[in-house]
Amino acid sequence: MGSEVVMVDEVPFPSQITTSKPLSLLGQGITDIEIHFLQIKFTAIGVYIDTEVVGHLQQWKGKPGNQLAEDDDFFDALIAAPVEKFIRVVVIKEIKGSQYGVQLESAVRDRLAADDKYEEEEEEALEKIVEFFQSKYFKKDSVITYHFPVSPAAAEIAFSTGGKEEAKMKVENKNVVEMIKKWYLGGTRGVSATTISFLANNLSAHLSK
Repeated sequence: MGSEVVMVDEVPFPSQITTSKPLSLLGQGITDIEIHFLQIKFTAIGVYIDTEVVGHLQQWKGKPGNQLAEDDDFFDALIAAPVEKFIRVVVIKEIKGSQYGVQLESAVRDRLAADDKYEEEEEEALEKIVEFFQSKYFKKDSVITYHFPVSPAAAEIAFSTGGKEEAKMKVENKNVVEMIKKWYLGGTRGVSATTISFLANNLSAHLSK
């Protein structure tokens, strides 16, 4: 089972990864932008979640995936569910780490400000993340991972390129951790509509079992 591979826009993702326990690939997609009718693809995304998450989403049982994809309350419940989550991001189009860091910073800061949760501690935590990415260069096939253990108060970000040793950092600000999850898993507010659609359809299928 663990050796199966799913192709996401020509990028291979294992169908399962093991952290403290096996997590299944429940969502996949890309981030892209259209410029002059050309689709520029930036990253491929794989979302791994402990399948026990289904137990926390029972009130949406029987809803089709296309409805769930539009339901931000469903994704808030998914984000809040006390199960392990792991996001693997693979670079398709190379960019500077500083550019990615700035995107993440502004996305997270905007969400924090909207919820009135942007204080000095959050600003400091975000600055550390930007600093972490600042010196990196995201070559094609570089990998960024976000590991969210069951505890909502922490996350680990890791970066590897060309198979080289990973650089890692811990994020220990609960509000920042939550908004990083929302950036990738936030329903209609998420950064990748294809990933959200996949997640919604897969979870709908799991809920109907």
